[in-house]
Amino acid sequence: MTDIAEPKAWRRLPLIALLYVARGLRGFGDGFAIIILPAYMTALGFDAVAVGLVATASLLGTALLTLLVGWFAPRHDLRALLIFGAGLMAATGLAFPNVQQFVLIALVAFIGTVNPSGGDLGVLVPLEHAVLAQNATDAGRTQVFARYSLIGALCTAAGSLAASLPDFLVAGGSTELGAFRLMFYGYAALGICSAMLYRRVPHMRGEEKAPHAPLGPSRGTVYKLAALFSVDAFAGGFVAQSLLVLWLFQRFDLSLSAAGLFFFWSSTLSAFSYPVAAWIAKRVGLVNTMVFTHIPSSVFLILATFSPNLYVALALLLLRSALSQMDVPTRTSYVMAVVTPAERPAAASVTAVPRSLASAISPAISGVLLTTAFSGLPLVVCGTLKIAYDLALLYSFRHIKPPEESP
Repeated sequence: MTDIAEPKAWRRLPLIALLYVARGLRGFGDGFAIIILPAYMTALGFDAVAVGLVATASLLGTALLTLLVGWFAPRHDLRALLIFGAGLMAATGLAFPNVQQFVLIALVAFIGTVNPSGGDLGVLVPLEHAVLAQNATDAGRTQVFARYSLIGALCTAAGSLAASLPDFLVAGGSTELGAFRLMFYGYAALGICSAMLYRRVPHMRGEEKAPHAPLGPSRGTVYKLAALFSVDAFAGGFVAQSLLVLWLFQRFDLSLSAAGLFFFWSSTLSAFSYPVAAWIAKRVGLVNTMVFTHIPSSVFLILATFSPNLYVALALLLLRSALSQMDVPTRTSYVMAVVTPAERPAAASVTAVPRSLASAISPAISGVLLTTAFSGLPLVVCGTLKIAYDLALLYSFRHIKPPEESP
C-alpha cells in the first residue's frame, strides 16, 4: 500500500523515473560484470567447468534470496528491502577482488548479486516490479515495464563496452588481475549509488494487512506460469551470458574488447526490442507476442552453433538478440495483470524463484558440455527447450486475457 497521504499526481512519475535510474545503474554494472567474471576466473587459471559451477552457485543463491524477499515483501517496507539489495550489490563488488580460491569465489557468487545470465533475474527485480505495478494503470502498465526493460538493456549495453577497460589499463601498465579488480570496485560503487536512490523511495508495502498465505485466489495461475517459466529459464541457463562469452573465447578466440563490443550491440538490439514488444502486444496480445517472437530467436541460436566462421555466428546471435528479449516486458506485464494487486509482490517472487532455481542447474551442465568435442551443444539444447516452452505457453494461456485485452 502506498503512502496515500501524498498526492499521487506528482508522486507517480518521479517515483517511476527514480526506479528507471536505479535500474540503469544496476544494468551498467551487470553489463561489464558478466563479461569480466569469466575472464577474471580464466586469468586465475580456472576452466569452463569451474565457470559453470560459479554461475550455478550465483543463480542458486539469487533464487533462495528472492524467495525470502517474496515472503517478506507483502507485509514489509519495500524501500528497506530495496536498500538491502543495493547494499548486497556493493558488498559483492568489494568481495570478488579479494578472493582467489574457487570455494570462496563460489561463496561470493552464491551470496552476491552478479547475474551471469544477463537477464532480468535478481533480488531487486521483483521488488522494483511490485513498486512499478502499484504506480501504473492497466492501460499504461506494459509501456512502463517496456521502458524499464529498455533502460536496463541500454545501460547493460553501455556496461558491455566498459568491459574493454581492462585492456586499456593493461596497456597503461596495470596487471591483468589488477585491472579486473578495479572493475569490481566500480561495480561496488554502483551499488552504493543505487542505495542512495532507493532511500528516496516512499515507504510502501504490498498490502495493508498480511494475508494468511502470500498468494490467494491467483495461486493456481501463478504456479502454472512459474512452472512454464522455469522450463524457459532452465533452457536459458545453458547459454548464460558468461558461458556464451566463454564459448566465443574458446571457439573463435574472441578478445575481451571484441566481446564487449559484440555484447554492446547485442544488448542494444534487445533494448530497442522492448518498446517494439509493447507495440506488438497492443495489437496481437501479450501471450502471442511472447511466443511468436521467441521461437525465431531460438532457431537463430541453434543455427549459430553450426556457423562456419565468427562473422556468421555473431550475425545470427545478433538476430537472436533482436527477438529473444521481447517476452521480458510482456511476461512481466502479463503476470502483474492476471493476479490481484495484493498478490503482485508474491507473484513476482514466486514466478522469479523457480526461474532462478531452474537456470541455476543448467550452467554447471553447460560448463561440462563446453569441454566436449562439440562445444556448441549447449546452444542446441537451449534453443530446442525454449521452442518447447513457447508451444506449451501458447497452448496453456492463450485464452486467459489481461484486463486490457478482455472484451
